This record gives sequence, structure tokens and C-alpha cells, in this order.
Amino acid sequence: MAQFAEESMFETRIQSHPFDPEHELRQLRQTQSHLGALVSFTGIMRDWSGGESVSEMVLEHYPGMTEAVLARLLDRARERWSLCAALVVHRTGRLLPEEPIVLVAVGSLHRTEAFRACEFLIDALKTEAPLWKRETTASGTRWVSARQQDVKAAARWTSAGDP
Repeated sequence: MAQFAEESMFETRIQSHPFDPEHELRQLRQTQSHLGALVSFTGIMRDWSGGESVSEMVLEHYPGMTEAVLARLLDRARERWSLCAALVVHRTGRLLPEEPIVLVAVGSLHRTEAFRACEFLIDALKTEAPLWKRETTASGTRWVSARQQDVKAAARWTSAGDP
């Protein structure tokens, strides 16, 4: 990776308090003015799941291990693509519909690296990070199982070459 006068930013955070994705992206851009591309993904809590209305979700995690897994995923992305910056923020605790759950933002000199790294990070996070979701619906609470489509999306990154 090329050297710049600005310090590169690679950060992961697990937090129970809400965050503003637009604010996070502005902060990243202000500290990384040399970026040619900034790609981001924001996961938002839906008010429905499995055909039912969802009033809230509780996200639990394994403290210490979750942060270590996210750091390893970020390291893997940095080894694979030429990145200038990356930020992963993930909420835990009680969430309400329309609240951001996760933000993955990746900066690079060119769009291809940023797009691929961002997609890799969210795919891998969904299947590798020790996070558990419990939804509250009119019929009670239920734990959310991993979706087969998430497993399939993550698996394509382990094959030779880019998907």
C-alpha cells in the first residue's frame, strides 16, 4: 500500500449505544482525504422477519472473542486488497426497528478494491462473528438461526480468485 501523510485508519467497534452511519462516514472521509473510493454497507433492523412483525431485537455477543474475530476479518481484507482505511461498527443490546445494526466502510484508491473488501467483510461477519439475535414478535421471542444464503455468500470468498 502507498504511504500517505495522513495516518491510515483501520478500526472495529462493538457497542451497545446507537451510532449514526453518516457521521461515521464523514469522520472517515475527513481523516482520509486521499481516498479515491469509499464503499459502505449499513445493516438496518427491519420491523418484520419470517412473515411476522418484529417489535425489537436483542443482539448478544461473546466479549473479547467478537472483537478478535472482527480484527482478523479486517486483517484478511487488508491482505487481499489494497486498502487505505476500513471501519466496522456493530451494535449489541436492544435495538428497535429502523436503527442501524452494522456499518462496514472501506476506503481505497480505486473502487474495485473497496467494493470487494466491503462485500467480503459483511459476508464473513454474518457467518464468523460470535453474535446472536433474539427477536420479539407478537407470538413471543425467538432466536434467529443463520440463513443458508449468508453461509453460501461467505463460502464464495474461500474459493480461488474473487467471486
